Amino acid sequence: MSATLGTLIKQVQPDWTIEIFESRSEVATESSNAWNNAGTGHAALCELNYMPEGADGSLSSAKAIDINEQFQLSRQWWSALVKQGILGEPSSFINATPHMTFVRGEANVDYLRRRYELLKNEPLFADIEFSDDPAQIAEWAPLLVDRRAKDEVFAATRSESGTDVDFGAVTRQLIRHLVSEGAELHLNAPVKQLKRRADGTWDVGVKAFSGAGYRTVNARFVFVGAGGGALHLLQSSGIPEIKGFGGFPISGKFLKCDNPEIVAQHRAKVYGKAAVGAPPMSVPHLDTRVVDGTESLLFGPYAGFSPNFLKHGSWWDLPGSIRPHNLGPMLKVGLTEFSLEKYLVGEVLASREKQMSSLREYMPTARTEDWEMITAGQRVQVMKQDPEKGGILQFGTEVITGADGSIAGLLGASPGASTAVHAMLGVLERCFPEQFEQWRPAFTQQVPAFGTGLNGDPEAAAASLAETAAVLGLVPVAEPVAEPVAAEA
Repeated sequence: MSATLGTLIKQVQPDWTIEIFESRSEVATESSNAWNNAGTGHAALCELNYMPEGADGSLSSAKAIDINEQFQLSRQWWSALVKQGILGEPSSFINATPHMTFVRGEANVDYLRRRYELLKNEPLFADIEFSDDPAQIAEWAPLLVDRRAKDEVFAATRSESGTDVDFGAVTRQLIRHLVSEGAELHLNAPVKQLKRRADGTWDVGVKAFSGAGYRTVNARFVFVGAGGGALHLLQSSGIPEIKGFGGFPISGKFLKCDNPEIVAQHRAKVYGKAAVGAPPMSVPHLDTRVVDGTESLLFGPYAGFSPNFLKHGSWWDLPGSIRPHNLGPMLKVGLTEFSLEKYLVGEVLASREKQMSSLREYMPTARTEDWEMITAGQRVQVMKQDPEKGGILQFGTEVITGADGSIAGLLGASPGASTAVHAMLGVLERCFPEQFEQWRPAFTQQVPAFGTGLNGDPEAAAASLAETAAVLGLVPVAEPVAEPVAAEA
């Protein structure tokens, strides 16, 4: 997010001074790092939590379309940056990887079929396919079907236009470009405090990594893109907009396979459906990952608990974030989110065999010796005040902006990095309303869909998908699947 925002600003205001403070010895070691997330280019092609079934069985495609629209802004912007040489060879950060959804059981198959029927004629979902034929699904992803019981009922959808994204690579390339354009990058420089001056500017308190020094940098505008560490910094700023917000950290884990014989048999990101009562973050998925040109498979996520807000954080992070204004909402969430608490306890206590059993529901042939458990990044779920419920757990990405536009920050998790361009253009529009209208032509030149969208215009959607696919080396989106025409008697 920070790298995206800095690059957007530098493109329209090259004379502005930008300083970047990174607590670690290199950038993109936390949530953006390729092994700390699943690398899904979140476009709602396969993620069922963006299209939940209502209590009456109804379905709405609105959220799925909205998420896809946001990802298209990223595709357009990355394509523009590749053409300009700001981003390098596309395969260094994005690779074509079909997005699939796989479900089992009659009820889930019926849901998936109805979801497909709603999406198949939407321009941004034009290449989605559905099948409940084991032979067809085996052709798409053989590891899903091999040695599965012959009487088991299952189905899948597939979108060939899906992607695997190395957000760490995107971040490093953008930061490298910013530095080449004059931005200052400070490593081993954790920001400890934000304090507003009387003139509305901000004093940014930075501590040397060695602990031997402390300095203050004055800024007219501050963006807090510190992942799980953003909550503490926004709280230190004292802005009223952060009141009522709390964070609940969850440690992510994945099973990883590097056996080339197995990896070669699976080229897709296959998302399933969360168990009844389980939170959206528990959705299982079997993913192709491409990192530094090497393919691996990941399965998860498995969850653990740590009070750290960052992978390299402190046990004091969670208790240190509690304030009088967020204690009520946090307690309310604790008393009502029993499904999350049960899920976390079960995950923490799960044996190795139980973890492998979850994998075998998607890959029946999985062997324990081929998979290792890796610890991914920390995700801090947002808890906030709610006028009706007192406090709610917010799944998703939340941008906090000060009333005067001098500070903004990011909280939350998925879809996160996939929608960074949408989120950061929104920050600029809110924080710099006067300048933004002057900037808009430059932004819309690079991101034509900004402010207009694509799904409502089939021709524009098809053109954008084709152009970005060509530039980024992705699979072009096919025309919608035609319905078979019954012959008249």
